Amino acid sequence: MGCGKSTLGKKLAAKLGCPLYDTDRETEKLAGLPIPQIFARYGEAFFREKETEVLHLVAELPEADFRIVVTGGGLATHHDNMDWMNGHGRSVYLSLPPEVLVSRLKEDPNRSVRPLLQPFRTDGQLRQFVTEKLAEREPFYRQATLTFNPLQEDITTLITKIKTLKTI
Repeated sequence: MGCGKSTLGKKLAAKLGCPLYDTDRETEKLAGLPIPQIFARYGEAFFREKETEVLHLVAELPEADFRIVVTGGGLATHHDNMDWMNGHGRSVYLSLPPEVLVSRLKEDPNRSVRPLLQPFRTDGQLRQFVTEKLAEREPFYRQATLTFNPLQEDITTLITKIKTLKTI
């Protein structure tokens, strides 16, 4: 949430010349509704089920041997998704400290369409939520094949690491 997955995913796909799939966008297509409406109408559990379904569907698409899949921040924490991702490809954790995430989310023009952020009206509430959510998700994220800190490394370094893993 706020680490730059979508932005970095687009850059990576362009530089690597491979398809990009965003599980949030694909889940919206599958459900026929935008994410805020999915959450409002069916709840988070339904969204997570559809998101997992999309993850599996995207992996089965035949058009490319290599693809970038940008997932929502909670996908890795549900079912066996982290194990599944690592078993069917390589995963990258974009690691940023909570204060950077909070700063980015405060300035995010799309914050109003992020269902999990709706209840938080003050900076303090947002900071507490992000800190708690990151602590809850971190054990799953740490299982990723690669950890990348976009504040300390550039995209070229990440591409080199991915290409090295790609041949394994």
